[in-house]
Amino acid sequence: MSNCPAELDAQVPAGGYAWWYLDGLSDDGRHGLTLIAFIGSVFSPYYFRGRRRGQNDPRDYVSLNVCLYGTARRWTMTERPGGSLDQSPSRLAIGPSRLRWDASEGLTVAIDEIGTPIPQRVRGHVRLSPNFGNERVFTLDEAGRHRWRPVAPSARIEVELQRPQLRWTGHAYFDRNWGDEPLEDGFVYWDWSRAAVSGRSGAEATILYNIERRQAGPKSLALRFTAGGVEELEPPPNHRLPRTPIWQLPRSSQADPRYPPRVAKTLEDTPFYSRSVIDTHLLGRPLTAVHESLSLNRFRSPVVQQMLPYRMPRRRR
Repeated sequence: MSNCPAELDAQVPAGGYAWWYLDGLSDDGRHGLTLIAFIGSVFSPYYFRGRRRGQNDPRDYVSLNVCLYGTARRWTMTERPGGSLDQSPSRLAIGPSRLRWDASEGLTVAIDEIGTPIPQRVRGHVRLSPNFGNERVFTLDEAGRHRWRPVAPSARIEVELQRPQLRWTGHAYFDRNWGDEPLEDGFVYWDWSRAAVSGRSGAEATILYNIERRQAGPKSLALRFTAGGVEELEPPPNHRLPRTPIWQLPRSSQADPRYPPRVAKTLEDTPFYSRSVIDTHLLGRPLTAVHESLSLNRFRSPVVQQMLPYRMPRRRR
């Protein structure tokens, strides 16, 4: 069990952001889940406009994004003001939902949210138990304004929800990102993926980042995480994936030569962001990976900014 702190009391500078990200896939392949707790929500249309008006306190733009995949699909991302935020080193509460980190038990998320655009309640608990932890922080941009730490690169997850009624277990991942400026100021585009691996010494994880930065050009990371530490690998070739079916967002992923990856499921298809499950080939073996593509140029376009409030409502408390 990892004793690495999740730093849930992180203080975020004006105009900056922090998020804590968790994803999991069920062992039987039928279900998936993503949770993202935001302070200074990087995808908030209200924060996007507020920064231009000098209203740039990230604590006034907080939300918990919950995505359920499978037979019971749900989406929640209700934004709330600063009075809805409560932090300590081991606890992060956003409105009625909260994250709790315990060195011996891992991460527990108590969810009490209402979905959008269909107002269906999502309520229950998610428990993440790290197989091991990681303390290394990676800088994603040349100026050091954007940072990423996979807190638990390899983990197990237990999902127990009352609304909808749902129980499953599977493999999971947990990280945190934080930055001193808006995400779209630092990046044009990125692809990211993580794959669980059953290695010789137990559970492992392989993580790939392929980034187009605004100031310093492209950057690629290929990392192998084990209980013994992290190994930096030579990034494999980049392969083009099919565009998303609805919004035609470009996607790509790194994989071993002569083994182009394949999209198994498109989980999220939005104008500027996609999340998928891909069948890929890394380090000489076939793997299943959670994959995302993000276009920050699309995000900051006026058309997308006008669309976002329909999926991200804002409450006064």
